[in-house]
Amino acid sequence: MAEHVRVLLTEEEVDRRIQEIGGQISKDYEGKQVHLICVLKGGSFFMCELAKRITVPVSLDFMSVSSYGSATKSSGVVRIVKDLDEPLKDKDVLVVEDIVDSGRTLSYLLEMLKDREPKSVKLCTLLDKPERRVVDVDVDYTCFQIPDEFVVGYGLDYDQRYRNLPYIGIVEFD
Repeated sequence: MAEHVRVLLTEEEVDRRIQEIGGQISKDYEGKQVHLICVLKGGSFFMCELAKRITVPVSLDFMSVSSYGSATKSSGVVRIVKDLDEPLKDKDVLVVEDIVDSGRTLSYLLEMLKDREPKSVKLCTLLDKPERRVVDVDVDYTCFQIPDEFVVGYGLDYDQRYRNLPYIGIVEFD
């Protein structure tokens, strides 16, 4: 089965919105340091761009949590592939994710992080698919709400392809 990618959000739209969210985060964390946790692999593109636009002190860490294989739907099985390098005790944590859809993975991840005694935990996502939600997850910062389509680009992939697209596209199968 062949596929092609149709543009949903242009590079300019994405860049402009990340600038706005970075400004809001900077305002909300004024006088504090924010510890960004990137959910790999998809979140890396977004976190790098977001971090450049935050004006308060920032520290970074990375975690890999998987609930997908090569399929386009969540498997519902969550596994930690790479854990954090630093403790979270008394830090203001902002989890940076590429997309929130079912909520299963993030619900599990957020509960696990809260057990590590941070001062606060908030969630920032590039994309949100609220109509796919099966587990409630509070998203503090959302760049875009999108329809229930399979999207790629800006770190999001289909079977490890298309991550490097500078825009958000919808995968359409022929």
